[in-house]
Amino acid sequence: MLTGLLPALVDLLLPAGCGGCDAVVGPGGGLCPTCRRDLARPVPVPEQPGLPPALALAPYRGAPRHAVIAYKERGRRDLAGPLAAALAAALDRTVPDEECLLVPAPSRRGAARARGGDHMLRLARAVAARSHHEVLPALALSRGARDSVGLDAGARAANLQRHLRVRRGVRPVPGRPVVLLDDVLTTGATALACGRALAGVGLPVDLVLVLTAVGARRPVVPGGRIPRAGVIRTDHHPPS
Repeated sequence: MLTGLLPALVDLLLPAGCGGCDAVVGPGGGLCPTCRRDLARPVPVPEQPGLPPALALAPYRGAPRHAVIAYKERGRRDLAGPLAAALAAALDRTVPDEECLLVPAPSRRGAARARGGDHMLRLARAVAARSHHEVLPALALSRGARDSVGLDAGARAANLQRHLRVRRGVRPVPGRPVVLLDDVLTTGATALACGRALAGVGLPVDLVLVLTAVGARRPVVPGGRIPRAGVIRTDHHPPS
């Protein structure tokens, strides 16, 4: 406990570099105003067969990419606040007045230990703390799961097929939109596998919301509005 407490106290008391661009920000700020704005205009993710509607806070490049790496791999827990705020704002615009179930994509156990905890579960809880949504940690990876870095789409899919599982006791929640949260969408293999696993227990994914996505581009639309048509289904039924 003390190991994690000291860095948190330092973050609160001392100025730090912005997680996206290294500009100096106030204690606990995490991101500068410019980098926060980069995450305030979500972009649609290119459609993929079988993938539910998907949005990213930003393309996986530049400051948003640096922020994700800093939060995930470099111990910048102070970034959880601004990242969660951006995710919550995107949900408010995409599914207003809906109480969603937030399902974080799972991390390997070894990776979670090395990072001081499951980074997406932490982020999902931070989103729920500032909104009316509920966290449902429904998914887990078995011990033999490989790191997805460096794997192509086929290898990622095979890895997940063998090791992704739904936790015991998870049940359908009728009428509650299901939102899968993840940090980076690359090949789409993780989102597809998670979606299939959840659908198998009567929790079809209505929206995949990620911090960043490879290949995503800013829409050429005034204001960069988020498309909402067809995002949310309300006909949740357990599989027959």
